[in-house]
Amino acid sequence: MKAIFIAYDQAWHEKIIELLDHFNCRGFTGFGTVQGRGSVKGEPHYGTHAWPSLAQAIIAMVEDHRAPLVMEALHELDAQKPRLGLRAFQWTVEASI
Repeated sequence: MKAIFIAYDQAWHEKIIELLDHFNCRGFTGFGTVQGRGSVKGEPHYGTHAWPSLAQAIIAMVEDHRAPLVMEALHELDAQKPRLGLRAFQWTVEASI
């Protein structure tokens, strides 16, 4: 099992949910509105007057064989509008209950 943490501009929310549904990734938790700033060129998502956009985050539990497909689809989505902001991080889940 893999965990994929996805942080994204709130404008991507419906597309992210559709993507997870497409790959039959049922297990996920959404963190709702979050704040942050991209590590390379990303503009801040602070929800303030100066930086009004906000971000959202999801952590999805994905079967090993689906994880590369999900990561590639997320990469393609990000490439469509790179300034909007979308990052995904994957790691191995060693145990769950």
